[in-house]
Amino acid sequence: MRFEAVDTDAMETFGRELGAQLRAGDLVVLTGALGAGKTTLTRGIGAGLGVRGPVQSPTFVLARTHPNLAGGAPLVHVDAYRLGDAALVDDLDLDFAGSVVVVEWGAGLVDDVSESRLEIVIERPTGASLAADPLSDDDLDADEPRTITVRGFGPRWAGGPYAA
Repeated sequence: MRFEAVDTDAMETFGRELGAQLRAGDLVVLTGALGAGKTTLTRGIGAGLGVRGPVQSPTFVLARTHPNLAGGAPLVHVDAYRLGDAALVDDLDLDFAGSVVVVEWGAGLVDDVSESRLEIVIERPTGASLAADPLSDDDLDADEPRTITVRGFGPRWAGGPYAA
């Protein structure tokens, strides 16, 4: 599934809709350049799940758990940017079975922890150029369209709208 989120509100709305579909044991892997909207999407997922917020980037703590206010699955939000290999992710001792786990920068690091996962790639025209030409904070916060590609792997997502 591929679509365009015209602004950050649309990104968060998609996250809320996705979060309402997620359940304990679901793994979501987010990929995108700095400023692409990974945390904005996760904020929406948290709202859709009904977790205690605020959902913010866990860059410096690596992982945050947000309890569910309605008795459902908690959200575990991971920033794997500084983790070099899967063993370091394993050292975090995350509750993959009892939580909805969203991992930013997790491609290739968490592929083997669950038989099913959603991979979401967020492309942002301006954000994509950050590696070559760093932008200001104003550029990172600019409200511009993003292209979102969602692919589901494993039996959880087979035959559904996100099936790869």
